[in-house]
Amino acid sequence: MDARDARPDRHTRDGIVDTALALLEQTGLPDLSMRRLATALGVQPSALYWHFENKQELLAAVADRIVEPVTDARGDVADVAHALRGALLAHRDGAEVVLSTQALGLGSDAAHIRLALALAGDEVPGEDARGDATVILQFILGHASLVQQRIQAARFGAFPAGEAEIAEAMSADFARGLRMLLAPRPVRAGA
Repeated sequence: MDARDARPDRHTRDGIVDTALALLEQTGLPDLSMRRLATALGVQPSALYWHFENKQELLAAVADRIVEPVTDARGDVADVAHALRGALLAHRDGAEVVLSTQALGLGSDAAHIRLALALAGDEVPGEDARGDATVILQFILGHASLVQQRIQAARFGAFPAGEAEIAEAMSADFARGLRMLLAPRPVRAGA
């Protein structure tokens, strides 16, 4: 038994999320099952359902934990976007967990809200800022998912570049894409 297992709070909702996140790092999302999580906690799988209605609700809590650092991100929208990308890439399959949670409309909107606030500056985010934040969030999630998939493929020899090469090239692509999204667009006649 390691020190983590000896903690008295490991059977709380937060403790379960901590353990699920640790298992995600070890095994990846495809192998993160309720049964494996229960085994790691030393409980029956049914005990997890006292805290989470289903696996999707658990993954939503894990997704919220992954993006949690972004809620305190400061700076302009580019700074917040880079912080979110960093939070997603800091966890194995982090982008996929957050993306699937967003796709199902589960979890918090903390990352979206933070992006909208950065877009609005000192004002309350209006419809345009919220809409733009949605597009930027989708770009970040898609880009981070692509990076993580390529890194995974490289680990298995299925992508012709190393992890460091992928990270460097994709970082430049991310910065370019973000600049394109944030650049003012000229108004076209008749538009």
